[in-house]
Amino acid sequence: MDEQKPRKTRERILEASRRLFNERGYAATSLAEIAADVGISQGNLTYHFPAKRDLVTGIEEETRERFRVRRAMRRSGPVADEYVAHLLFGMSLTLDVRFVFRDRAQFEDPGARTPDPEMAADFEELLALLERVEREGLFRRDLEIDLPVLARSLWIVSRYWMDHLRESEGLERITWEDQERGIQHHFAVLLPCLTAAGRRAFEAALLRASAPAERDRTGTDDPSR
Repeated sequence: MDEQKPRKTRERILEASRRLFNERGYAATSLAEIAADVGISQGNLTYHFPAKRDLVTGIEEETRERFRVRRAMRRSGPVADEYVAHLLFGMSLTLDVRFVFRDRAQFEDPGARTPDPEMAADFEELLALLERVEREGLFRRDLEIDLPVLARSLWIVSRYWMDHLRESEGLERITWEDQERGIQHHFAVLLPCLTAAGRRAFEAALLRASAPAERDRTGTDDPSR
């Protein structure tokens, strides 16, 4: 019991930090505000996380763990369904921790940045899915497709979609509806490369995956609400 309570407090601190950093920005959120949101003293917070930067480290570690858990639990299925699941997971995750991408200059020394192994693994998973699409004959034969280039282009669209929204559209409060537009742009790059059967399979997979997500978001079985 004694070990469980600190762990729960730590989780509550990270959840509040993630939410407040997303809503207000890293620099604009103080340790005192996070402690008040959790309902603990600032001293209790700094017992778990001595510095504000440690909160970001904790959130990044949780995010990497989500990547690892998803890969470990992934079930084999039709390539279109696996591809869409990979895409939706990535777009949802970047929305959940959007401050990490938006505010990175506020908490990270550019000279200290190193490649993120989970990001690299995410790209390799995308490339492997496209290679499977090729093996299953779902790419058009009249096109010469460089799979690593296509994979990088698709990955860039998804990974940097929120940067586009901020820089080109001036959006600071990004919602899942905004992310859905990013998914449409991702598909605008992918679908022209596919056969007619491939396009139908991927469009159907996206529809199947989007319906439960819409119900979860609205709390209704009617996606129109």
